Amino acid sequence: MTTGSGPTAHGIWKARRLPCNPIIHPGLDASIGENINGPSLIRVPEWVEKPLGRYYLYFAHHTGRHIRLAYADRLCGPWTIYRPGVLSVDEAFCEHHVASPDVHVDDERRQIRMYYHGPSPEEQRTHVAISHDGLTFRARPENLGPSYFRVWQWDGWHYAIAMPGILLRSRDGLTGFETGPRVFTHHLMRHSAVLLEGSTLWIFFSNIGDCPEHIVVSRLELSGDWTDWTPTPWESVLLPEEDYEGAGLPLEPSVMGRAPGPVCQLRDPAVFQEDGRTWLLYSVSGESGIAIAELIR
Repeated sequence: MTTGSGPTAHGIWKARRLPCNPIIHPGLDASIGENINGPSLIRVPEWVEKPLGRYYLYFAHHTGRHIRLAYADRLCGPWTIYRPGVLSVDEAFCEHHVASPDVHVDDERRQIRMYYHGPSPEEQRTHVAISHDGLTFRARPENLGPSYFRVWQWDGWHYAIAMPGILLRSRDGLTGFETGPRVFTHHLMRHSAVLLEGSTLWIFFSNIGDCPEHIVVSRLELSGDWTDWTPTPWESVLLPEEDYEGAGLPLEPSVMGRAPGPVCQLRDPAVFQEDGRTWLLYSVSGESGIAIAELIR
């Protein structure tokens, strides 16, 4: 494994890579394949009986027939692949593949809620599935909106941001998402992640067409009418600087869709908080693995 590095500073947020990177890679288990992307990490709640580990890391394959799952007792692992995976495409009210998990723990209802996307007869759409153990999910049939939901709660609403920067909201987070404005209009957002601090929402994402594609952040103040919310210009957070991130590969603008193999790109940020610390997970070398860094300021 590659050793860790000092904090990379490109703006208000600094990222300190962990020394165990990449934490998920094709060599862990043949069942996950070589296309690895879209992480979403939770700490398994105490009400789950006989958990596989302290942490569940959900992720995807760009054309996968189910959501992948790895588990560990420490963020640096060792991580073990749960070979059956969770939520197969046959259970997910979509066709061909299922991907892009965004997983939330609801302690009040003792539920684990997963937003995910997959193709429907018309286009790729987002659905939600509910679990009580993090392994068995029951999907709901309603199409909620465009692909790549990242959800947060604010002022009595469940809000989502979806590709390419569209805001939506729902009272219960399960039904009736209404579409609001597209807040990012000058570039093409791919996947995003959100971090809520008071009335400030930090949006981490990457842009299709960047050279190299990398993780950036923008700030959105949640005040006034939601249709008037305007993000700040984005700042770079993390660029491909390590070999496992594709730093030694040709520098080329990224394109829409699946990575063709290892490339000099960072994609698919996810934010995880625990014990007052904030962590950034992200896909490396395009879609060739998952790494983790601590976010500090």
